[in-house]
Amino acid sequence: MMLAALLCLLVADWPQFLGPTRDGVYAGNDVAASFPASGPAMVWKKDVGAGFAAPVVASGKLILFHRVSGREIIEALDAATGKNVWSYEYPTNYRDDFGFDEGPRSAPVVADGVVYAFGAEGMLSAVDLASGKKKWMIDAGRKYGVKKGWFGAAGSPLVERGRVIVNLGGQNAGIMAFDAATGNVAWKATNDEASYSSGTVATIDGERHAIFLTRAGVVDLDPADGKVRFSMPFRSRNNASVNAATPLVIGNDVFVSASYNTGAALLEVHGATYKKIWANDDSMSNHYSTCVFRDGVLYGFHGRQEYGQSLRAVELKTGKVLWNVDDFGAGTVTLVGDRLLILRENGQMVLAPASGKGFTPTVQVSLMKGIVRSYPALADGRLYARNEHTLICVRLSR
Repeated sequence: MMLAALLCLLVADWPQFLGPTRDGVYAGNDVAASFPASGPAMVWKKDVGAGFAAPVVASGKLILFHRVSGREIIEALDAATGKNVWSYEYPTNYRDDFGFDEGPRSAPVVADGVVYAFGAEGMLSAVDLASGKKKWMIDAGRKYGVKKGWFGAAGSPLVERGRVIVNLGGQNAGIMAFDAATGNVAWKATNDEASYSSGTVATIDGERHAIFLTRAGVVDLDPADGKVRFSMPFRSRNNASVNAATPLVIGNDVFVSASYNTGAALLEVHGATYKKIWANDDSMSNHYSTCVFRDGVLYGFHGRQEYGQSLRAVELKTGKVLWNVDDFGAGTVTLVGDRLLILRENGQMVLAPASGKGFTPTVQVSLMKGIVRSYPALADGRLYARNEHTLICVRLSR
């Protein structure tokens, strides 16, 4: 009974970046095998403000984090209808130095009835999920002397056992944990600058590990007290580079990847030590999107986003490339049962078996126009996706 209830919760909610277990896996088995040429049924759509923040879903609410004029807005919508339930907003002065979108980049996270959001300038907010009332707010970017970086704050918060943990990138506050109930500082660790990657948490050999890919490299900490178990340099020699993909934890293995001639590495972790199983720039070079894993194989995007990425499958334990589709273009990949759900930057949704033997798409339909760079959310048989101007909800269930 408990297992069934947990599975229902995992299917009904997508409460954080990359889903319930922060690995891009949708636990449901309700996605249809085929769709009309016109695509899946549109449930609702809504005009949205600026931002790349992925939507999240919890307790029947979709949380949208976007910017309208000079205000960042945390907005709760009825996930089934798209109707506004509440909004919480605050002023922002963030300006993008390269002419890109000036909205929030970081996906909110919902835990224990609270929405936590991390704005482009480093504003960390906690808002009640039911009412939208502020619980606490910290201008963490300004308070801890965070450098603006190339594109502002982008890593999504990680909530673990009463702590909200962020790769802040502050002075003597590279990674920080705040008390989830009060916003008080719980601990500080490292002096690493922030990356655009979101941290993850997992149990390895019976111990909880918080694992981050900062601008400097891999950091493994005890999430309870911030004690660093180990760190490993992992970044490009090119200063104009980013670490953006989220680390994947598979048993005792930790997979990390980055572009800009950095490549990928597989680490075997035991306690406070690690062993590098393999590392190269030929197997997988994630730019912004994160791989998914199934049955010994990694699936993801290889190469720079702006140069035309390839889609490929790589054997986890060896780094061997099993197949490659050149010039596929940028996008995101989510694991849906034994299938890959790919949302391309051009708004096309592709479904294909997750197989190391080859790439054979079974569904290729257009969901929306424009540029789609945010990760989608999948919950209760529905997919939520956004471009620069619109958020849509489509029905994927049979």
